[in-house]
Amino acid sequence: MLQLIRKYKSVLFFILTFLGVYLVLSFCYAMYLKYAQSEAYYPDYITHRVAQQSESLVNILGYRGEIEPHPDEASMKLFVNELFVARVVEGCNAVSVLILFAAFVLAFYQGLRSTLLFVFGGGVLIYAVNIIRIALLSIGLYAYPDYKELLHDVVFPGIIYGLVVVLWLFWIRRFKEQMR
Repeated sequence: MLQLIRKYKSVLFFILTFLGVYLVLSFCYAMYLKYAQSEAYYPDYITHRVAQQSESLVNILGYRGEIEPHPDEASMKLFVNELFVARVVEGCNAVSVLILFAAFVLAFYQGLRSTLLFVFGGGVLIYAVNIIRIALLSIGLYAYPDYKELLHDVVFPGIIYGLVVVLWLFWIRRFKEQMR
């Protein structure tokens, strides 16, 4: 058994680091969600800001976007040209995607500065693409309501997760070059 542990030390280190970071960040996020609810930023600050920024981008793109708190659930209702098209829920704010991204990058640690800069830069990019994704999805749901399932369940998740995979591949390639 000890021989197997030695043989696969780097794999075990990766898995334990990934799981440890993921669990710690997920716990911190769960605590944030539990204690960060306020009337000013419903349902929570991050989700509220994502809804506001998505609304602003819808407006910039030439449509009339509006948001309002959902009366029956913890979400923000997003309207395009006065038509209710989407709910911005906690899962739409990309924090869980950012946690997954950060855990993976930290598991392939490449020094404090470069790792933290990549996590920060990748996080900003993921957050920005998520805002764009929500705004375009809302406009798409307004313009093409018959394609709701395709847009919501396939195309737009593919954008955010595809970006994360591309960033991971870039990071792994860089990590591999460092190991030579």
